[in-house]
Amino acid sequence: MDASLPKKPSKRPAESADDEEEEFKPDAKKQKRCFTEFEPRSYQVMVFEVAMRRNTIAVLDTGAGKTMIAVMMIKEIGKDLRLKEDRGLIVFLAPTVHLVTQQYEVIKVHTDLKVASYYGEKGIDQWDEKDWEKEISTYQVMVMTPQILLDSLRKAFLPMNVVRLIVFDECHRATGVSSVMECEDKLSELESILDAKIYTVADRSEMDVYIPSATQVNIYYDPQLFIHHCLKTKLELLLKKFDAAVISLSSSVLHHYSDSEDILRRSRMRLSRWHAKFCYCLDELGLICASEATKICSEKIRPPYSADSKDFAGECLERCKSFVEQSRNLFNESLPEGYDILLKTGTCRSEAKELGYVSSKLSELITSREVRCLVFVERKITAKVIGCMIDRSNILSNLKVSYLTGGGSSVDALTQKTQKDTLDLFRHGKVNILFTTDVAEEGLHIPECSCVIRFDLPKTVRSYVQSRGRARQFGSQYIIMLERGNIQQRNLLFDIMRSRHSMMDAALSRDQDSLIPKTFSCEEINRYLVDSTGASVTADASVSLIHKYCDKLPRDKYFTPRPSFQFDVCSGTYECTITLPANAAFRSLAGPFCRNSHLAKQQACLEACRRLHQLGVLDDHLNPKIVEPLESEIDEKTKQNTDGIGTTKRKELHGTTIVHAISGTWAYQKTGFITLQGYKIKFVCSNINYKYSGFILLLDAILDEDVGCLDMDLYLIDKMVKASISPCGPIQLDIEQMERAKLFQELFFNGLFGKLFKGSRSRGQKREFLLKSDSKSMWSSSKMYMLLPLKTSGQQHHDEADINWDGIDATFSAVEFMSMIYSSGAENDQLWKNLVSFVSSKVSDESSIIHLADKLVQVQNVKDLVVMAVHTGKLYTVLDVVTGSSADSSFDAPEFATFKDYFSKKYGIVLKLPGQQLLLLKHSHNPYNLLSSSSHIEGGLTTKKTKFSNNGATKSQNHVRMPPELLVHIDVPLDVLKSFYLLPSLMYRMESLMLASQLRKEIGYYSVCSSVSSALILEAITTLRCSEDFSLERLELLGDSVLKYAVSCHLFLKFPKKHEGQLSARRSQLVCNATLHKFGVQQNLQGYIRDAAFDPRRWVVPGQLSLHPVPCKCGVDTLEVPLDGQHVSEDKSIVIGKACDKGHRWICSKTISDCAEALIGAYYVGGGLSASLAVLKWLGVETSMELEMVEEAIRPLSLRNYLPKLDEIDNLEKKVGYKFKTKGLLLEAITHASQLELGGIWCYQRLEFLGDAVLDILITWHLFQHHTDIDPGELTDLRSALVNNDHFAQVAVKHKFQVHLLHGSGLLLEQITEYVKLYEESRKDEHASWQSRPLKAPKVLGDMVESIAGAILIDTKLDLDKVWVIFEPLFSPIVTPASLELPPFRELSELCSHSGYFLNVSCIDEEDVVLAALDVQLKDVLLVRRARDKNRKSAKGQAAVLLLKDMEERGFSHSRHTSKSGKHEGQTLNSKQSGRDSVLTQPTQFAEDMDVAPLLNDNGPCPPVMDLPVKLKKGGPRTAIYELCKRFHWPMPSFDSVVKPSGVDGKKGVLKFISSITMHFPDSSMIKLTGESRLDKKSSQDSAALVMLYELERLGKCRIQEV
Repeated sequence: MDASLPKKPSKRPAESADDEEEEFKPDAKKQKRCFTEFEPRSYQVMVFEVAMRRNTIAVLDTGAGKTMIAVMMIKEIGKDLRLKEDRGLIVFLAPTVHLVTQQYEVIKVHTDLKVASYYGEKGIDQWDEKDWEKEISTYQVMVMTPQILLDSLRKAFLPMNVVRLIVFDECHRATGVSSVMECEDKLSELESILDAKIYTVADRSEMDVYIPSATQVNIYYDPQLFIHHCLKTKLELLLKKFDAAVISLSSSVLHHYSDSEDILRRSRMRLSRWHAKFCYCLDELGLICASEATKICSEKIRPPYSADSKDFAGECLERCKSFVEQSRNLFNESLPEGYDILLKTGTCRSEAKELGYVSSKLSELITSREVRCLVFVERKITAKVIGCMIDRSNILSNLKVSYLTGGGSSVDALTQKTQKDTLDLFRHGKVNILFTTDVAEEGLHIPECSCVIRFDLPKTVRSYVQSRGRARQFGSQYIIMLERGNIQQRNLLFDIMRSRHSMMDAALSRDQDSLIPKTFSCEEINRYLVDSTGASVTADASVSLIHKYCDKLPRDKYFTPRPSFQFDVCSGTYECTITLPANAAFRSLAGPFCRNSHLAKQQACLEACRRLHQLGVLDDHLNPKIVEPLESEIDEKTKQNTDGIGTTKRKELHGTTIVHAISGTWAYQKTGFITLQGYKIKFVCSNINYKYSGFILLLDAILDEDVGCLDMDLYLIDKMVKASISPCGPIQLDIEQMERAKLFQELFFNGLFGKLFKGSRSRGQKREFLLKSDSKSMWSSSKMYMLLPLKTSGQQHHDEADINWDGIDATFSAVEFMSMIYSSGAENDQLWKNLVSFVSSKVSDESSIIHLADKLVQVQNVKDLVVMAVHTGKLYTVLDVVTGSSADSSFDAPEFATFKDYFSKKYGIVLKLPGQQLLLLKHSHNPYNLLSSSSHIEGGLTTKKTKFSNNGATKSQNHVRMPPELLVHIDVPLDVLKSFYLLPSLMYRMESLMLASQLRKEIGYYSVCSSVSSALILEAITTLRCSEDFSLERLELLGDSVLKYAVSCHLFLKFPKKHEGQLSARRSQLVCNATLHKFGVQQNLQGYIRDAAFDPRRWVVPGQLSLHPVPCKCGVDTLEVPLDGQHVSEDKSIVIGKACDKGHRWICSKTISDCAEALIGAYYVGGGLSASLAVLKWLGVETSMELEMVEEAIRPLSLRNYLPKLDEIDNLEKKVGYKFKTKGLLLEAITHASQLELGGIWCYQRLEFLGDAVLDILITWHLFQHHTDIDPGELTDLRSALVNNDHFAQVAVKHKFQVHLLHGSGLLLEQITEYVKLYEESRKDEHASWQSRPLKAPKVLGDMVESIAGAILIDTKLDLDKVWVIFEPLFSPIVTPASLELPPFRELSELCSHSGYFLNVSCIDEEDVVLAALDVQLKDVLLVRRARDKNRKSAKGQAAVLLLKDMEERGFSHSRHTSKSGKHEGQTLNSKQSGRDSVLTQPTQFAEDMDVAPLLNDNGPCPPVMDLPVKLKKGGPRTAIYELCKRFHWPMPSFDSVVKPSGVDGKKGVLKFISSITMHFPDSSMIKLTGESRLDKKSSQDSAALVMLYELERLGKCRIQEV
């Protein structure tokens, strides 16, 4: 019977079905709904209409389109749900994964609803409430297996009240396997169970037209002619022999382990199963197939660890393997040579049949020549053996044969993926004959199948109907193979046929309007119900839940935690006592007495589930709970929009914290005196010829000592200036002094780095001098300090700060003069044109006098004067007098004849003294970042030390010529002006240190023994994006280890009853980036982070207007950004770190987490563990580690009996170098979990959890202290090389710790023995790279080292220094940057990246191994290497080792290694290694003068033309050509750039860059092209790249799409 049931939880009245719009017209009598995607047949519409009115069981032929009826219902009910805005669900149940996938595809194609599929392999049993809520809110139709629905209902994840329709595919399974009798009873039972009525179509005329019905053909074969009595007897003797051999191993020493009995039992079962398979194949298929079966079994035998293993498991497997091999030899001895020929012709097949080589049944099957055929067999081994035999012997040479079996653990089983791939091959015609078990019987739609052969008879009506229905083509055949004279087979087939007709008759004769039979009355189900959620577990389901809970306990490959059951019988009743593993929430529990052992076991498990839930290890949905939610909840305002917290993908908008030390209101004071704190700034240049004036910083606050007493370096291109800051006490100013000092600061910072005028004459705006009016608007209370010049050292005492008031007064006079010129009022509008009238012309010698705007100066005194242009407000220094020049001299630009003409036309200035000699002036320039040693400044031009620098041309651009009468003298020394260019960088650093000091006050850690400097805190809040000489990377690495250690210690001590899995899960929750982010945001840590490079152009002092304002467009009015989750984005185009004028900037979410870790590391460096614990407390992370807690942890360990192992402990203590006070700690540290199966009550898992963190912090701290000059990436590599299981395992083996390990696993012993052997061999071979070895260390060895470290820590009362004193010699020699070996694949990837080549990687699964292929296209040769291993990582590593050797042969070397002299052509490597293939293409001739035209005209396959979008903005062409090279695996292009000064537009010394690009191709051809000249190097490279792209487009390699 093949049926499907649409079932609705709430029945729908019949009359409501006609209320909706009727669009579809199946015939003239009725008008029904329209389904536009397919045209339903009339019988489908009839069933649909009935099903819409009531719960219905549709009984129709296979292939009648029952799924489409369900689709019609789904569409109709889905439309209702939309109209009513109902969030209800439609559930479609299919019994197998294949059917779930198939029905999901059908529903998805034929409806516009959101559909999802669910089955076990998707890991749904691990889902929690949040996962199910997401699915329910996202999808409208759920296609799943029944078990998924049952589990979701039991756990209260899927409430039944949201389900609007349930469709049961293959619903006959509800009554179990249908028999050949009692059809009426079965149908009634089905109706009763499903609360539905059977409906079938009486008129079959239409179905007969549409539904193909296969013609049944019976093929008869002769009874078995040859009985292999002799062979079967010998096979039986072999079984007894090897079974006895396996049993004899139980007396060996290797048998005394906890897993030995299990290995013995499995080995005997394996022998028995194989013997049964061989006998079955011998009887049913013949001698050839029996031999084929031994081949299949032999191929599937895999050693558990290595081929040379001699442990218990290896010995058992060896005997099993011998049994298979001897069975195969036994069969092959009875077969003639070349027996395959016997199967290829009819005569030979007849002879083979008579000799028993093939059975009569199989011989008859081979005769068939069907093209697309399904062959159903009963057993998996039959399908596989026949398929492989036909394929190998090439009997049906023109047809492709394969086999399909279900999943499972047997050698004949296939994975779900393999099953799906095989079915797809059959559907697409790539497989012609498919041997299959009943896995392909039910529901699979294979329309191309023209024939179905029942090699083995169907046993049930269902099997008959379903398998016959697989023949979907018209005119197809359903062939049944019957043995001649076999009455039993004939009767079985007759009963199946009769039962099938009886079932259809019973379905047709049922009263459609009668009531549904009464539902089954079941006994009250014993279950445990959770009131809060409605989740429940029944007695029968409780057993699996207990096993699921045990599966979540800590485990490894040598120990599997599982429950054990013990039964006691009393007066005919049974009591079950369940014992859980030692690391479970409780150990044992006795259940109630029951009438049999099965019920007793269920009741005990049910009680155990109740107890586990009450203890909190099962959550309210009765799922095993590993970790509880954090006890300290974060503020509610941070809980919104938590997706992606702590990742680089998530960007968040945050504000910037104001520096309190530089804030104030004193600048607004109008009367009295002002007392400010003074900090003297002294500059000393490395070049003694350069002098800089000292300055004083005046502010309202007293700075911390490490901020107010500071030495720092400022880097210029060819020199370095050392700046020293020191406090000089309070400075008192009167109001007049303060105003003049403010004016000094405003004039110089705006004149040098900003502007002193607003308004533009060219735009018709009135020009206004900024400093003539009140400047209060330019002073903000959030940033208020003054920088004033000091007198030179000859004018003041060394320890005094004597302010240069003369210079300040001179500046005030200059401002007054400018204010007078630009005073308001129309009558004075032209006054500034007669500047010379302010200067007395009564001098004796005009030639020796220079007439400035405000004074006369002797010619010999004019050099190094600081002057200001009255028409622009710009500041200059006078270099010299330009002899022989005047305002009548020709001007540089062609549109102006003379200087006089230029000033007249552009500024309306009529020069009064045009005959005066012009002055050569040095222009002021923008400030630059002088903080990083990687940046170099000269003459105000930022550049890097490259061969393109042209200092002469650069300096010439800063020189101008100007008439003296337009210049106002400011009587300050030139040294003062030069110091102004140092102040932005210096003050930025000081402001940053003040911010760090402010954060230190917030944290509030103080200690008389240690202190954490502001510089260290500044390093912790500075990201790489700042481009400083320091960043948080190193401190973050250390802080990560400190955090891990602190949390691990706290959890270990606070929760002595929690097992390692719970502790690890809790630790992961506490130290993860998301948690650190939440804690950091709660403390406003984000406001302190420096996440952008210092931009001196945007940096301003109080009183300075910014030339580069960034108005706030963030939509936030306040300085702080609300933490409401609204200002979050994952947009990749967002610029990180750039702040608006309100201080808002975007920060990567992970940056906050990294900063928190770096802050922990900084405090550890400055103040030790206690300081870092203070930071954790400030953040909100609980990390108490009191001495009382340690003593409490030690107390129960001190009571343990260690005397039986005293010698073991003494020997190990000598190797470790430490004498334990509490011996029980060491005993626990060397006890593996497999001892629990032998009656142990403890193991090292908890100590290993602690020791992992201990070694992590100790090694990281050692590296941090001893390698201060390496970059953070290399520091991370060093830590990774030391803190890993392989390294710890080597330490254990080196010091022979493994001999003291207490365990109960034979497999573990085998793996340790093999690893020790390999390790000792590698130590003898000095040239062997340990990392290139394929064998991975058993994790237990590394765990043992970690657990010993944890034990020592507890025994020393948390003395980390003592632990390191013990472990440092054990780890010696500790790896250094010089001895560091990178993993081969990592090294190869970096080498290719640095060399400009692309590494192509592909991995292919080959049953139990992975084939990895790596290739690199060099300029002249393609290097290819392949390797096989058990997993992808290992396979890629092995291939990388070979490819690295190939590249080293050609002169390529990683930067970590000593460079080889020059690159050279290598030879093809001929070395072969086991499991590795080598392929190298031969190099072709390289022609340096090759013409461009014949490019890529090789005979190999041409790569397809690539559509290439090219952005024409800066960087776009280079990015596009890199993407093109990456796509085709071409070597990266190289650029050569040259710089030339040019004389364009009359300007002298303008730099022009011209770049050329060179590309090499796989055929050893080359193209070199040159781009156009550009003003900067990168733009010139873009030009060259664009020229190359157009050339490649001309050659047909790409199609450019300009963006």
